[in-house]
Amino acid sequence: MQNLKDRTKLFAINCWKLCSKIPYSREYNAYVNQLIRSSSSVGANYRAAQRAKSTADFLNKLKIVEEEADESMYFLELLLEVLKENHEEIRALHKEANEIVSIIVTSINNTRKNNLK
Repeated sequence: MQNLKDRTKLFAINCWKLCSKIPYSREYNAYVNQLIRSSSSVGANYRAAQRAKSTADFLNKLKIVEEEADESMYFLELLLEVLKENHEEIRALHKEANEIVSIIVTSINNTRKNNLK
């Protein structure tokens, strides 16, 4: 099983590869730029969470990962609506983002539960 640090990095790379295939236009660029930012932030903030100075810091960084992965899902959904091609690739990335959100939410809930003990 691939570790989450590598998985989030691969997610960002694969989003970038998708974005490199999208036609250059003012309309598409808004979505492309946002997707590149949010998808790369997923991995960057997950890495930062691994170096957290406290449980509160760790949870805060994981919440950012959750938000950025969810934002990535939103822009992938928009691209599904406006692009005529790459639908399978977009769906696969959307599925990966959703799985990352699920993993992160579980981690947040488990950390909170363990912290109450």
